[in-house]
Formats: sequence, structure tokens, C-alpha cells
Amino acid sequence: MQNLTAHYNIIFNANNILQQKQDDYALAFIDSYNELLNVYQDTAATHTTALDKDLQLAVDKANKIIYNKDQSHYVGDAYLIMGKANFLGGNYFDAAEYFSYVIRSYPKEASLMQEAQVWKARTLLYLDQPTPAKLVLDTAFENINPKKNNPADVYATKLQYDINVKDYADAEIMAKQAIQYSSIKKQRLRWTFILAQLQEINQKNDEALANYGKIANSNANFEMAFNADLNRIRIEDTRNGVKLSRTDRLKSLLKNPNNKEFKDQIYYQLGQIYLGDKDYNNAIKYYKLSIRSSIKNQNQKGLSYLRIADIDFNNKIDYINAKKYYDSTLTTLSPSYPGYRLIQKKTSNLQLLTDRLKIIAHEDTLQMLANLDEKTRSLKIDTMVKDMIMEQQAALNSLKAASTNASNTAANTVFNTPGGSNFYFYNSNAVSQGYNDFKKQWGSRKLEDNWRRSSRSNSDQANSLNSARNLDPDAVGQPASVAKTAVAAKDYRQQIIADLPLTADLLAQSNMRVYNAYFDIANFYRDILEDKKEAIATYLLIEKRFPNNPNQAAIYYSLYRLYTQLNDAQANIYKDKILKDYADTPFAKVILDPDYGKKMDDQYAEFNSLYSQVYDLYIQRKYKAVIARVDTVQKQYPHNRLSAQLAYLRALAAGHQESITQFKTDLTQIMTTYPGDMLIVPLVKQHLQYINANPAEIASRQYALYTRDSTEVLFTPPVANQKQTEYRKPGHYSLFSQVADVRKPEKKDSVAVNKPVVRHTAPAGMFSMRDSTNYYFVINISNDNTNLASSRFGIGQFNRANYTKTDISHQLMQVGNNNRLIFVGKFNGLANVKAYARGIVPLLPDIMKISKDKYSFFIITKENLDKLADQKTLENYIDYYQNNY
Repeated sequence: MQNLTAHYNIIFNANNILQQKQDDYALAFIDSYNELLNVYQDTAATHTTALDKDLQLAVDKANKIIYNKDQSHYVGDAYLIMGKANFLGGNYFDAAEYFSYVIRSYPKEASLMQEAQVWKARTLLYLDQPTPAKLVLDTAFENINPKKNNPADVYATKLQYDINVKDYADAEIMAKQAIQYSSIKKQRLRWTFILAQLQEINQKNDEALANYGKIANSNANFEMAFNADLNRIRIEDTRNGVKLSRTDRLKSLLKNPNNKEFKDQIYYQLGQIYLGDKDYNNAIKYYKLSIRSSIKNQNQKGLSYLRIADIDFNNKIDYINAKKYYDSTLTTLSPSYPGYRLIQKKTSNLQLLTDRLKIIAHEDTLQMLANLDEKTRSLKIDTMVKDMIMEQQAALNSLKAASTNASNTAANTVFNTPGGSNFYFYNSNAVSQGYNDFKKQWGSRKLEDNWRRSSRSNSDQANSLNSARNLDPDAVGQPASVAKTAVAAKDYRQQIIADLPLTADLLAQSNMRVYNAYFDIANFYRDILEDKKEAIATYLLIEKRFPNNPNQAAIYYSLYRLYTQLNDAQANIYKDKILKDYADTPFAKVILDPDYGKKMDDQYAEFNSLYSQVYDLYIQRKYKAVIARVDTVQKQYPHNRLSAQLAYLRALAAGHQESITQFKTDLTQIMTTYPGDMLIVPLVKQHLQYINANPAEIASRQYALYTRDSTEVLFTPPVANQKQTEYRKPGHYSLFSQVADVRKPEKKDSVAVNKPVVRHTAPAGMFSMRDSTNYYFVINISNDNTNLASSRFGIGQFNRANYTKTDISHQLMQVGNNNRLIFVGKFNGLANVKAYARGIVPLLPDIMKISKDKYSFFIITKENLDKLADQKTLENYIDYYQNNY
């Protein structure tokens, strides 16, 4: 009886609920036909605290079987329903655990296991984990038996995997198999369209044309059939080499009133034609028309923004404008769009790239002027000043015009639909009147859920009022902004002349700024954007322009590693150069000895331990022991990576026992011996400046440093490290005090529980970016018992050397049993804390005296920091940080 009611009542109804939810998602899903379609029309749901009522009802039904009908044969089906419900609700971590449990617990139920494997693979793809998804699919393929179980979804999921990893040849094979076995007509049509797209990518235009024809002649929905026709036009005209006819045919489609809703796609295709012809101005013109014509397809609008951004970035070299369009792209494009994260990375880090390119352009202009004779140079500067005045005047005129018409623009933004229908929304006068009445009552409101809630923050309301202006990169800002940032023309000439590199020394400094900027850009492409081709191009440019640069070995090694994945012959060229010309460098040793990295890691840990031992002696005021220990270490390892820091500790220890003259000599020796050190040398320079500026006060001392405080060096401006804040009391976190490990021993379960372990996500809205003026940089130390005093001492050194005029401090807090956070701040803006991160992150391997795999870092607001009560909340915030910063 349990089997009967479980199967024909509970399971049947729960599956109906899930199927209805999938149908609803498919109905609301907006496809971007200019890109490869998603195999499934899933909704990219965000993490939520609770499932919606329909999905929760399905879960409740599954729980009835699990807890009340546990003797039935459908417990595995119930867990599968739990996984599907969580997947459709966006709780992908929970869903993956349920699917894994089904696979692990019911290996003999082939149909159930295959379905769980398919859904688990789809879940992992959503979590951007293609490698484990591939392993799951490989297992599913081993057990395919078309006579017993329909394998269409196995092939379809593998198709999505291939699209994600850009293996289009295998994707074409998977699409054909999925179509062959699919019993659902809508699925077959969708997958046929995808197959045609893949065949077009694989340059099988005849086959693609035939499949697009099948779609156009089928009963597919109008939008799919329309786009199939568009693609047929593109293939036919490209194949015949007649691009003009394609342009005319597309423009003729604009005249058909039935295509009104698809004008944005037609304009986009026209833009693509001009982009292919490298007619960038016309391409931008039609992309902008596509944006203005978009009625419902936000993805289409986002793609048009993206194309304009790419043109500005790659072709017009206008990085400032490119950033505006990338911002608009992220605002409108679906997060599920392939490459969305790369765009997000590019946008958030574009400021660094923009800054470096500005430096290069500025220095190149100055060098060009410096090479001219005085008369020609003066005329050139006159032209530059005149151009600047004209640009400012044009900007001011545009601002005045925008200000005059601003009120009219908002009032006229209503939907005017021609025709004589009596339906309210087809009557432009009625809509206009209703729009004005709404504005009188509610003001300008963004179209969103809960628009009427009184609890919306002021910042939310401000964003709503300005959303239209902020979304459009071409919208003109406030006139005052130009007035504040514009440089007066009369000062512009003087500034140019003052910056000219007219001497050999100034020219060398200018070249070094250009070199450093290019080096940052190359590393940016390599590490942040992971754009191998652009990274290679920039490194080669550095090599060509600066053949005697000080980092030649590092550049060769970067080129060797980058080419290893693209061109073996080129990789071998740079490998040979490193082994021949830089045999003594770590780069050559890594190439020759694959275990060199592990040996370096062991040495890294050893030096961390040695430094911590010396620091402990210093804290205990055993200054003679510090000096003796440093001398021993430096003699045993004369060129170790912590030499400068050890020498600095030795100088401090000696400073408590010697005169100011000898102490000054020790500091000067550090500068001479370690001129390239970026942590200690800036601090030493400050000490020497203080000594030279205060000779009378310094001369009165018996010893250079006071004995009463071994942790403070009184040769730098004081920093308010113990200032009370709203949520930290002074003295609760000391600046240099050693912190005992207060973590409890981990509890180990005596019996393994074979149940799905569900990872809970943060409650919706728990974290936010509302607190935009109070930021902290956080170093998260996990599963490590090491005393952090020496690491915090290093952070203090960095802060005193680089942030003497601010009141930032670093403090320590415990989160749960396994995590300690060193948080530095506070910073009054996101840009400031990011600048701090860019400065300290490259030095963290030397600052942190613990293993590199034991710590990570992130940025957080004060409001969110106060919420980190336990390890689960910390993990949830890290997920939030990775998705939003």
C-alpha cells in the first residue's frame, strides 16, 4: 500500500509541481539568439533562504515519503525531488548534495541514478565547476542503455558542458544525439536551432542552412523562426560574398510592422555587418539603435552595450567610455550569459588598466614634446591647450542642453502604440495621463518588486530616481562635475612644461613610469583577465621597447608559461633563453626541477618559523639574543627572502643598546643592501627623515630606542591604532599582543551518517553594499594555530610606511573555532580599500609568517563585518564577496 500511495499520489503530484515550475521558467525565459542558446531554459535563480510555496510543497511531499513511507520503493525518488526543487529554487549547493546522495545510495536503480547524474551535472555547471561535472557525465555515459532509459538528457547535458568549455566539435555530435533520442517536440526544435548554430561555428554552412530552414518551416514560436530566417540571410549572403544584399534585406525587414518587437535584433545584425567590415562608427550607430528599440529583451540590449564597450576598448582605445558601457552591460545582461564573470572582472579591474594606460599616454606625449625644438614644441602645446578649451566648451554646451530638456525627456517616456484600440494601454493619451498622475503621487519609481515599501533605503530611492540616467552611458552628468574636475587652460600649459623630461635623469624616470605601467598591464591580462594573447602581446612590447629591463628573466618565464598552452615551438624558444642566459634564477630551477616549487615551499615555511623565533626574542626584550640569532641566520642563508626584515629586527634590537649614530648607520646599511625591498626600505626612510628633522630631541637620548616599549618605533608619525569605534572597544584587540589559540578541539563523529549534507546559504538580504563609506581589508586565517604577532608586526610596518597620515589600524577577531580575521581599516570608500589591497597583496607572502594556503583575503563593509558571528556566516559572506566584488 505504501508503494501505491507513494507512487501514484505523492510522487506523481510532486513531479507535476516541478514540471509546472519548469514550464513557467521556460515561458518567462528570454533567449539571446545572437549567442548560443542555453540547452535548457532554466532560470538563473539567486540563493534564497526559503523556496517559494510551490517548490516547498514539492519538498513537503517528498518528506512525507522519506519520514512516513520509508518502507516504500520510492525513497530515492523523494530525494531526487528534493534535489530538483532546490535546483529550481537556486540552492545549487543543497541540490548537488541531494543528487550525490541518490547516486551514492541507489546504484542499482539505473533509471533513478541516470536522472540524478544528469541533474547533478547541470547543477555543477551552474556552480561553474566543469571538471567535476565532466566526471559525473562520464559515469552516466558508461551506463547508457537506450533500450531501458532514454539518454536524451545525458547527451543534452553533455552538450551544455561542451558549449561551456567551447568544445564545439563534440557539442555538434552531442546535439545530434540529443535530438535523435528526444521525445519532446519543443526540445527537438530548440536543440535543432542550437545544432545549426554549432554547425555555423564549425563552418558547416550548408548543414546549418538546412537546419535553420527546418526551424523556419516548422511550427516553432515566431521569435525562433524569425531568428532562424535572420541567420539564413547571414549565411546565404556571406556564402555568396554579397554583403550589400544582406544589409538591404535586413533593412527591408524593418519596414514590416510584424517585426516591430524584433527591431532591436535587426539593428544588432546590421551593427554586426559593419563591425565585420571594421566600420566602427556605423556599427556603434546601429548598436545604439538596437538599444533604443529594445522592448523586452534585456539580454539583447546588454549585448549591444557589450559590443560598443568592446569597440571602445579594443579599437577606439577609449577606456573611460568602455568602462561606462561595460557597467551598462552588467546592469542589463543576464548573469547566466557566457562570459559574464569575465566581463565583471574586466569592469571591476578596468580602473587599474585605465590608470596605467593614462600614464603611458601622458608620458609618451611628454617625451614626444621633449624631442621637439623649442619653437615647434611651443606651437604644439598651443594646439593642445586650444583642443582642451574646445573640448571643455563642447561638454558644457551638451550639459546645458541636457539640463534644459531633462524634464521633457522623463515626461515623454511612455509607450505610444499606434492603432484605434480601446484598450487602455493602447491609448497614448490615457497612458500619458496615468503616468503623470502616478508621478504626482509616487514620484519617479524604478520598475521593480516592492516599489511601494516604506522601508526602502534612501540610497535605493535615489538610485530609482537616477536609474535611467545611470544606465545609459551616453547620458550627460551634472554641469558642476566638469567645473570641479576641469583644469584651467592657463595652468594646463604650465603643467605640461613643468613635466617635460628635458634631462637624461628626467627621461629615465619617465621611461621607468612607462615600463612599470606596461608591466602592470601585462600582469593584469595574465592574472586578472586570464587573456593569454593580450598578455603575450604586452610582454613582447615591453621586450621590444625596453630590451635591457631589470625583469627580463621574469618576462621570459611568463612568455614561456603562456606559450606552453598556445604554441610549443615559441615556448621552447623562451625556455632555452632562460636556461642559457638566466641559469641561476629561480625560473630556470623551476624548469629543470619540477619539485623545486615544493622545496621552496618547505624553505618558505622554515624561514617563517625562523623569523617568528627571532620576533619572539625581540618581544621578550632579549636584544642580544636577537642580534646573535639574526647574524647566524644571515650567515647560514645569506640571500634569503626575509633578509631585509631580519636586518630591520636586528637594527631595532641594537637600537635599544646603542647610540643614535650607530642606529642611523644600521638603517642606512639596510637601504644600501636592500634597495628594492618594498616593505622595510620605505619604513627605514621615514625613520631617517624623522631623525634628521629632530636632531635636538634625538641627541638627548642615551640609546636610540626606549627600552619601555619594544614594539613601537618612535620615528614615525603616531597612528591612532587604539581609537574606539562603535563596535570595537579600545584594548580589546591590541596592536602587537600575542593572541592565544582559543579554538576548541574538533569533534569527530564516531559513526558516519549516510545522509545528504546540506550547505545552508545566507538569508536573503543578510549582506548588502549599503554601507559604502566604511570598508575594511580582511585577511582570513583558517585552520592554523600559529601565533600571528609577527605577521601583524609586518602589517603594521606596511601601514606605517604607506599610511602615516591616516588613522587606519589593524585588529584581530575570532570567528568560530577555526578562523581568525585580521581586519585593517577603516577606509572611506571602495576605491580606497581596493588601492590598499593592490598595495599590500603582492607583499603578503613576505608579511604573513604562515603558509600561503592558510590565509586568504577579502574586502568588507563595517555593517557586514559585524555580522560575521560564526564560520557558516563567514563562508556565506565569502560567497557573497566573490559574486559582488
